[in-house]
Amino acid sequence: MSFPLLTVTAAVPAVGAVLTAAVPAARRTAAKWLALLVSLATLVLAGLVFARFEPGGERYQLTESYAWIKDFGVRYELGVDGIGVALIALTALLIPFVILAGWHDADPLETSSKRWRPTQGFFALILMVEAMVILSFEATDVFLFYILFEAMLIPMYFLIGGFGDRAHAGSDENAAAQRSYAAVKFLLYNLVGGLIMLAAVIGLYVVAGNFSLTEIAGARANGSLEIATSTERWLFLGFFFAFAVKAPLWPLHTWLPNAMGEATAPVAVLITAVVDKVGTFAMLRFCLGLFPEASKWATPAIVVLALISIVYGALVAVGQRDIKRLVAYASISHFGFIILGIFAMTSQGQSGATLYMVNHGISTAALMLVAGFLISRRGSRLIADYGGVQKVAPVLAGTFLIGGLATLSLPGLAPFVSEFLVLVGTFARYPVAGVVATTGIVLAALYTLVLYQRTMTGPVKEEVRRLPDLRPRELAVVVPLIALLIFLGVFPKPLTDVVNPAVRHTMSDVQQKDPQPEVEAAK
Repeated sequence: MSFPLLTVTAAVPAVGAVLTAAVPAARRTAAKWLALLVSLATLVLAGLVFARFEPGGERYQLTESYAWIKDFGVRYELGVDGIGVALIALTALLIPFVILAGWHDADPLETSSKRWRPTQGFFALILMVEAMVILSFEATDVFLFYILFEAMLIPMYFLIGGFGDRAHAGSDENAAAQRSYAAVKFLLYNLVGGLIMLAAVIGLYVVAGNFSLTEIAGARANGSLEIATSTERWLFLGFFFAFAVKAPLWPLHTWLPNAMGEATAPVAVLITAVVDKVGTFAMLRFCLGLFPEASKWATPAIVVLALISIVYGALVAVGQRDIKRLVAYASISHFGFIILGIFAMTSQGQSGATLYMVNHGISTAALMLVAGFLISRRGSRLIADYGGVQKVAPVLAGTFLIGGLATLSLPGLAPFVSEFLVLVGTFARYPVAGVVATTGIVLAALYTLVLYQRTMTGPVKEEVRRLPDLRPRELAVVVPLIALLIFLGVFPKPLTDVVNPAVRHTMSDVQQKDPQPEVEAAK
């Protein structure tokens, strides 16, 4: 039996979460270092997964399969393709930065014993989320994926509701009420989506007789399994609805601004840069892989919804007064680009969408974490409470600017490559949709540059005059993220080499070929 690398990669943060939670209450610093070391060990294992994956090899590699619930045909079945490998690497990469950035976010407050925060629980929950997300990127059994898809809601609920942002306008009671509202809204939206998906999972088992993604997709490809058109469409809608909530796609997006606004900055990064990627990843793996005809049938409507997300998210971001909610609405716009790329049904669009998942995770982490450092210094999330920060904290302002420029997809930074590929792939099949999507680029420049102008330039406000610049721990968080944005912006080949073969398999699933350019014959 070969070494179960995929299982170990997910098991290390899960075991680390238990050990971190078990650290005595008085040993908070030890719990932090333990969580950080576990996340670094997970990063090493994810690097091994990336290194051992052969882009030109089998579609699913490093596979593991064991009987689990024999009576219902449920198996513990794992395997990774290029898309899964890229997202596992993203998850493992971001978690150490999330832990470092949130180093003091769960420390007890001296002002009130009632607001004591269990430090060990905070970091244990982060590691548990990491374990579930990694395992969801590896799962090739539909039922196993569903269990993970739902289970990750529990630690996220407690991270949002129990460890909210301290920079909250109003009383402690009002802050607690807002956190509770955001956490419950997050949970209810995703639970409803999950329950609808459960019905679709059961329906899939009824028609297919098992939960194995590879077996069902293979049977459909060779014609040994036929699903009625109406049944396939209903099953597709059940899966897609759950993934669209998680993504989040308009009009199922409204939980995200509340959750990101009330959570700490590191937890906000965990939500949008890590957990939400499960939704878009699942669209590629399960919607297109299991229901190719239904995916093509639903494409026009999904493209329209993606375009609305792009434009709506960007427009609302322009009018935001809260820094974190601005980043949340910008993320809604970016997820619209990802979903547009997936359902453009072109290799450029789907490669761009996968790269966008990775690059959006890095750029949003950089911007949100720097914003979190700024907010923790001033104690306010309101844009109007800032001004002239670049004169008192130039390094903070400079890193904030680079994170913002990455968000608007400036050429030379990683998101530009992915956004360009999405637009090229969209123009090739849906030119009008491509034109509409480009408005999101203009609006992104507007909300990003206005945010920087209002917070970092102009006269120095008295309240920010004594703000310290970034500290060594904070630089250790931000500098590597910025370096990655630049590296992948000028040299995306390490990712494209891994992603492109997986995209070709997905295009084959839906029996689509790239449109050929129309060239006039030479006279």
